[in-house]
Amino acid sequence: MKQLMIIGTDTDVGKTYVSGLILKKLQENGKKAAYFKAAMSGNERLVDGSLLPGDADFVKTTSGISQSLADMCPYVYETAVSPHLAAQIEGNPIEWEKIQETYDILCGKYDFVTVEGSGGILCPLRHDETAVFSLADFVLSQHLPCLLVADAGLGTLNHVGLTAAYLKSQNIPLQGIILNRFQTGNLLHEDNKGMCEIMTGVPVIACIPEGAADLPISIETLVSLYTERTENPCSGIPTHK
Repeated sequence: MKQLMIIGTDTDVGKTYVSGLILKKLQENGKKAAYFKAAMSGNERLVDGSLLPGDADFVKTTSGISQSLADMCPYVYETAVSPHLAAQIEGNPIEWEKIQETYDILCGKYDFVTVEGSGGILCPLRHDETAVFSLADFVLSQHLPCLLVADAGLGTLNHVGLTAAYLKSQNIPLQGIILNRFQTGNLLHEDNKGMCEIMTGVPVIACIPEGAADLPISIETLVSLYTERTENPCSGIPTHK
């Protein structure tokens, strides 16, 4: 089983959109692929009182994968704030054991699991008197390699540089960078592409124009970004308050 983490330089840079395109390419090429996100906030409450996991629904619709929405995300919140705060507001704290169990089940059923982060790499998942852990803790515990999604526009160099530097400091593999909302011929976007590679030493593997329906890389390149899951990943809450 192979795995890959999709992280963003910030919220709303297009992680879910890119995740959908990634799963679509895997699905179209006959790969047995699944999607996982530990926690989603800002979701719509339906008339029956349930919450629709919006990101998971988008990925499923875009990609055409058969995986059920219920298997994609163990924690779904209505409040549009960081998961740790949404959990506090709604009285449903994120339990490490539950996200670990859900992820383990997916890893046992699929050949490729694509994990999407909530916000940036340091986004807190839980921060209370019982436990403290972040998205980075999950990435480290599962030995996940990362693919970084960033906006192609102004401000991205600092965001990309800081995220890449943090990943390097934690020995988290960064497989590549994707620039979203890229405009070919735009001086800023073209320069950002080159500077991201110079500043990080990591290749920009794809530049995705606004509204693209497909991921502009080969299936061979995409599959090469995934790494085999370690047989015995770390388990248990990594940090305590």
